[in-house]
Amino acid sequence: MNVQKLNAVISSFLKKQKLNYIYYEEHWTERMERRNYYQSFTEAKLLEMTEEDFFEYISKLWSMLIWGNKKYIVDKLIADNGFDALKKQLAELLYGTSPIEKRWDLFLKSVKGMGPATISELLTYSNPQEYVIFNKTTILCFGYLDIPDMPKYNYQYTGKKYKEVCTIAKEIAQELKKSGAENYDLLAVDYFLWDELLPLAEKKSAETPVSESNKPSTVSDSKSLHDEIKEKLVAIGELLGFDSRSEVKITTGAVVDAVWEAKIGNMGKAIYVFEVQSKGSIDSLILNLKKAQSNAAVQAVVAVADEEQLAKIIQESDGVIDEKSLRTWDSEDVLSVYDALVRAHESINKLALVPESF
Repeated sequence: MNVQKLNAVISSFLKKQKLNYIYYEEHWTERMERRNYYQSFTEAKLLEMTEEDFFEYISKLWSMLIWGNKKYIVDKLIADNGFDALKKQLAELLYGTSPIEKRWDLFLKSVKGMGPATISELLTYSNPQEYVIFNKTTILCFGYLDIPDMPKYNYQYTGKKYKEVCTIAKEIAQELKKSGAENYDLLAVDYFLWDELLPLAEKKSAETPVSESNKPSTVSDSKSLHDEIKEKLVAIGELLGFDSRSEVKITTGAVVDAVWEAKIGNMGKAIYVFEVQSKGSIDSLILNLKKAQSNAAVQAVVAVADEEQLAKIIQESDGVIDEKSLRTWDSEDVLSVYDALVRAHESINKLALVPESF
């Protein structure tokens, strides 16, 4: 970590706090209210939650800001995981005695629909002395501080990496304390990253060429990246207002990675089909897209892969797939679009233009 760069940013942060005390006090008070709310829960209270309690518990999180209809997301969490099983996994994550890296990995392996940003936020509220929020903001800011080996893809957000990130956050907390900051737990570190470091980190990221070092190198990594892109396609579809699902049987003998579906009044539906390719033979992808085209509701089929594999798909699908309905989408662009949509929805939903009960 570049401590000299860190201390320069801390100095700027503390000066701004003194000049605009009310602004910083309001934001810190909001964080304290969130922390107090989540710390009011014990393991027993969490396990006794009703579905209504659980909706309030989850909907208060910053990571939920991207969703206008939070109830839909919470209901899906319950349906996908089972309510009792979900509460037990949450209780083990937050109150268990195993090392954090084991609890982290077990939760992500066992629970569908809650990722690193959400579970680290819950951990931070529960114990801000030990745990920090681990999301794209954290990664960008750590990159600005010249901290190496930060994850790019979701499968790289491991328990081991989370423990490492918390250790680094504690070092930042110590520097805040040395500089005279009043608040220096890991929730305060997150505020410092978000308010002061993030704009600098975003500017640096925009000016820095994309690194190739984080590309998947094993079959397991490729499968994990395949699954992540598939999940992002589903999430993009949901954010755009489609009925969006993964692993859908689109026609006899063809289960595709993702579909976006839009109902058109009483007339029927329009369907967009996505197949993701991360490594290996592209024959099954081409075959699935060809079969999908036989469904009259399918308006377009989209092959998603890296630039090299997209070129092969275009070449090998020539004369096999109707070129008028074939689209290609670079997988890195999918991840970028998802991040941009998340930021846009977070900003819009902060305005609370539509009441939650609407």
